[in-house]
Amino acid sequence: MAYIMSANDFIAKAKDIAQNYNTVYMWAVFGAPVTENIIATKTRQYPSWYTASKQASFRKLIGKDYFGFDCVNLIKAILWGWRGDRSKTWGGATYASNGVPDTNANGMITRCLNVSASNWASMTPGEAVWMPGHIGIYIGDGLAVECTPKWKNRVQITAVGNIGPKAGYNTRTWKKHGKLPWINYVGAAPSAPSTLEFKVGDIVNFTGNVHYTTSTGSVSSACRPGPAKVTMIAPGKAHPYHLVHTDATSTVYGWLDASTVTSSGTWQVRIKAAALNCRSGPNMSYGVVKVIKDNGGIYTVDQKSGIWLHLADNSGWISSNYTEDV
Repeated sequence: MAYIMSANDFIAKAKDIAQNYNTVYMWAVFGAPVTENIIATKTRQYPSWYTASKQASFRKLIGKDYFGFDCVNLIKAILWGWRGDRSKTWGGATYASNGVPDTNANGMITRCLNVSASNWASMTPGEAVWMPGHIGIYIGDGLAVECTPKWKNRVQITAVGNIGPKAGYNTRTWKKHGKLPWINYVGAAPSAPSTLEFKVGDIVNFTGNVHYTTSTGSVSSACRPGPAKVTMIAPGKAHPYHLVHTDATSTVYGWLDASTVTSSGTWQVRIKAAALNCRSGPNMSYGVVKVIKDNGGIYTVDQKSGIWLHLADNSGWISSNYTEDV
């Protein structure tokens, strides 16, 4: 069987959907823009699931650039060629294409290779993670992308409880994992990254509110965010940075998640999009505060959190997927 994409490309697309698109959980939908037509079509097919209240909630999203997915249809949509095209019925995906069958979550795990109920910490990024009736995508660093009505009712990034909880993420404990036969796992990024963005001695900005006594601890204690210094690192661990506060603003003194550490200082980026959403926080769950329509414009940023950049004028956060450093 020919591979459709590499594990790294598969992961990148899953993360892109979770972080940069407005999505909502819709049963039996594989990436369609939310329209009256798709609501009516799916209601005729699955009337018991598409209740009047659900239909009403979906209609409120029409015209707001939302795409519908469910858990296994997120995987199938990516493998069927989904590209976020709002002019296409299925966002650019072609039903049952590329040799990938239309199957449910339980059928998908039976098609996976090297299925296991153990060895979670040594999973290869890009593997499917599964529990009865539900499936997701392992993206490395103890995290998965899944589409679920639980928590945020959308495509979202969650912690893999089999490896350990992570501050700032909801936690799901799965039953099995395995390699999808359409994905090339050769050269896949290691499950536990060996390099980190910051090194010992760097002055950074801590954005979280908890720290741990060890890099693998599961019990946290509260602390205040603010400027801090990296004093130790533990690549591949659940909480890879040890920070010590540099002034009275922060009270951090312990190990913490990489997602809560951002750059200190300012730099400039150029916008590479005709219209770029600026959000109130560093992920898709935060609301849009304005839309920047300044393709090619240069802006000053002062923090980075994952793919998100904080504008130095304190007006919000933008995705670095649509910028380049100047």
